[in-house]
Amino acid sequence: MKTPEEIREIGKRVISDERDAIAQVLSAINNDFAKAVQAILLSKGNVVVTGIGKSAIIAQKMVATFNSTGTTAVFMHAADAIHGDLGIIRDEDLVILLSKSGETPEIRVLIPLLKARGNTLIGIVGNTNSYLAKQVHFILNTTVENEACPNNLAPTSSTTAQLVMGDALAVTLLECRGFTAADFARFHPGGALGKKLYLRVDDIFQRNEKPEVMPDDDLRKVIVEISTKRLGAAGVVHQGQLLGIITDGDLRRMLMKTADLTGLLAREIMTANPKTIDRHALVVDALQLMRRNNITQLPVIADGQYVGVIHLHDILKEGIL
Repeated sequence: MKTPEEIREIGKRVISDERDAIAQVLSAINNDFAKAVQAILLSKGNVVVTGIGKSAIIAQKMVATFNSTGTTAVFMHAADAIHGDLGIIRDEDLVILLSKSGETPEIRVLIPLLKARGNTLIGIVGNTNSYLAKQVHFILNTTVENEACPNNLAPTSSTTAQLVMGDALAVTLLECRGFTAADFARFHPGGALGKKLYLRVDDIFQRNEKPEVMPDDDLRKVIVEISTKRLGAAGVVHQGQLLGIITDGDLRRMLMKTADLTGLLAREIMTANPKTIDRHALVVDALQLMRRNNITQLPVIADGQYVGVIHLHDILKEGIL
């Protein structure tokens, strides 16, 4: 059994080895990389990404990244391709082939079929003297000196190099296309990440009641309004204009300072000129405003008029953190 210190050192060595592998990939961002990106941008078809073994797993990740950043892509397993799945590919499609050795039997069978169709081929390959490297139009070199595996066998540094090259392609394409945060949100509508980019205050606050009191309302009415509307706050409003806000915290602090509560009015308790948020603002902006000011409620404003309150709990329910 290895000691905790020895275990930590192994973990550090693996990360160090893979870091060095990524550094090697940096020199592979050459003219072929630029031409490959241009070819993808000019292509009228899809990007088909294929590989076998661990390279196939990296290919699937590349496809997911491409699709989420504006480059339409399809995964095709190299073994399945020569047993019927070749029908996935159309003549106008561009094919990216991943292989460490560039000599796997499935790749050797697949390439002549693709060349016969006239598809543009990009090789992400760890051996620039291989069959794959000699057959493709553009070579993206992911050669690594050694795997992080002590036996130099298990694909580790080599698959990390492939992964990094795929990310370099995806992000370069993203920037060339002028892909924006709004575009990203269209492809991620179901997750918290997408919600940060498209969910607006208007989508949430209207589920709540609108807690409000007049400036001359007494303490009892203020407490009843805050309690019944269940948002922990009420806006102090005159002719639609927000003059201030009263929160549970304001009430507690007032009770600690004031012995005689008789005749207290809303305008004497409220916090004047509170932080507010426009109803059309992004929910993530409301969350950031709450965090910066250490508050849990924000009055919502539309065209200068008070229209309601958004609460921190409303935002957390949406999974936005």
